[in-house]
Amino acid sequence: MICLPTPDAAIVARRASIVRALRALVAQGNVIEDEVRLAAYETDALTAYRQRPLAVVLPETTAQVAAILAFADREGVNVVPRGAGTSLSGGAIPAADAIVVALGKFNRILDVDYANRCVVAQCGVTNLAISHAVASEGFYYAPDPSSQIACTIGGNVAENSGGVHCLKYGLTTNNVLGVELVTPQGEIVRLGGKHLDAGHYDLLGLTVGSEGLIGIVTEVTVRILRRPQTARALLIGFQSIESAGACVAAIIGSGIIPAGMEMMDRPAIAAAEAFVNVGYPLDVEALLIVELDGPAVEVDYLIERVSAIATQNAAAGIRVSTSERERLAFWAGRKAAFPAVGRLSPDYYCMDGTIPRRELPRVLREIDSMQTRYGLRVANVFHAGDGNLHPLILYDANVPGETDKAEAFGFDILKLCVDVGGVLTGEHGVGLEKRDLMTYQFEPVDLEVQHRVKHAFDPSVRFNPGKVFPTLRRCAEQGREHVHSGAERFAHLPRF
Repeated sequence: MICLPTPDAAIVARRASIVRALRALVAQGNVIEDEVRLAAYETDALTAYRQRPLAVVLPETTAQVAAILAFADREGVNVVPRGAGTSLSGGAIPAADAIVVALGKFNRILDVDYANRCVVAQCGVTNLAISHAVASEGFYYAPDPSSQIACTIGGNVAENSGGVHCLKYGLTTNNVLGVELVTPQGEIVRLGGKHLDAGHYDLLGLTVGSEGLIGIVTEVTVRILRRPQTARALLIGFQSIESAGACVAAIIGSGIIPAGMEMMDRPAIAAAEAFVNVGYPLDVEALLIVELDGPAVEVDYLIERVSAIATQNAAAGIRVSTSERERLAFWAGRKAAFPAVGRLSPDYYCMDGTIPRRELPRVLREIDSMQTRYGLRVANVFHAGDGNLHPLILYDANVPGETDKAEAFGFDILKLCVDVGGVLTGEHGVGLEKRDLMTYQFEPVDLEVQHRVKHAFDPSVRFNPGKVFPTLRRCAEQGREHVHSGAERFAHLPRF
């Protein structure tokens, strides 16, 4: 059961004074306290759960963020940072005793530097907006999560987001050069910059993927790339998941690194095709999308090699894009797969675990057997090239007990990922969703080191409380801390 700390009665009683103090720090109208407007902030993309915060504040400058955090530090007020609220792991779900610092007003691109091939953007700029801003000069920003039209670059930094092209071009951490960070004490610091190496402890690497636990990123410097001369995609159908998985391993094993390599199973294929009508084959068990980019002559050569490898692995059909429009159409179905699955079920639970590529057939077989055990269906969509799985567990929250079954099913999938040598998350983060599984992947000593890093930035444990760690006490209690999943339950979040 996903849960958060019990609200502190003393802090709740001080709500009026906290709101009054916040209003003195930001422009008129940028503090929200009434219940109707707070409802917009009570959940993120893990929509099965909600929790209204104490208040929401919408700063417009880094100085205002610093002032808000300095106030919260003095008064002992908990803080939950929020970008666009597209987190699938509950990372932006509020706590009842916390203020939400919503960063939607940080929506400007501050600098486009083609000479240094980078862009400086405020944290509230959407992922896709960065590529649009530099498209006229033939550049783009490589990480492209499926939510890129809505998710913000600050949220991408918090979760270390990926996307369909992360196999060749890397995750957010591989494409961020610097950030402006406001610490929990209200200090403004810069980590990295336009240069390639900061020359000191890699605090920038620590910040990317920190899930709002160590401060608020207000500005991001990202690397931009030249668009490749040519990009073409192949749709490859298979009559078995095993053949598709073997093809993935063979392509990578041959030394070819596609720009992207994605897989969908039959239910996901059918849902995506009904949603976007791009011509996906409906008579196959698995569909592989392989994109190759670079000089035209190289792409033509690689298409021949990939086609040969697919044929050797019992491909049932191969279709190669012949235009940019067709290539984008191939990807349109994959990027719309999550909303498309909404046609199959009233609700779905999107998982995120990563496994070694060689384990794809085994893991998918075991997920299939779990469907029978739990009585719930699954549509599989995943980044096949790097083993990042996104099983979508289909359920109906209106049926008593089905949400509990979906959660238990999801936990078993994540445990399976760890059992085969993988990890709990690839790009969605731990948040609330995977918090109580951290002890399944990590030993107590591992978690203690992670806790000490958290305490170095946030000794009072006020930032994004209840996230990532099963139990996390204040710095003074660190030495006698014992971490074990399920031992200390917090107050339950109400469900939709």
